[in-house]
Amino acid sequence: MSLEARAIKRFIPGSPRKMRLVADLIRGKNVEEAINILHFSPKHASKVCEITLRSAISNLQNAKESGRLEPSNVYVKTVMVDGGPAAKRVLPAPMGRAFRVRKRTNHLTIVVSEKV
Repeated sequence: MSLEARAIKRFIPGSPRKMRLVADLIRGKNVEEAINILHFSPKHASKVCEITLRSAISNLQNAKESGRLEPSNVYVKTVMVDGGPAAKRVLPAPMGRAFRVRKRTNHLTIVVSEKV
């Protein structure tokens, strides 16, 4: 049985669709490679994703009794992006109308695991 740990970041501003573009880049990758991809990605969502990934790695290190991890044996097992609550705002429109703007949020869950 392999040891695994997760990190959850909730209520991240930005749409889930944009976060999924970044999440798809690191799913199933080695942790070192995933951090490099996220660090050099120009997307805003990649910064939040990198912080959450580093937290998941730290959680795995704390879960292990010896506290030592071999980075080459750790990989990103799952990355889930779920929609959070959307704040509804009103934007003035022509001819006295009003358009509704939905400011979306998302929840990010990253699970890292150690290869046996």
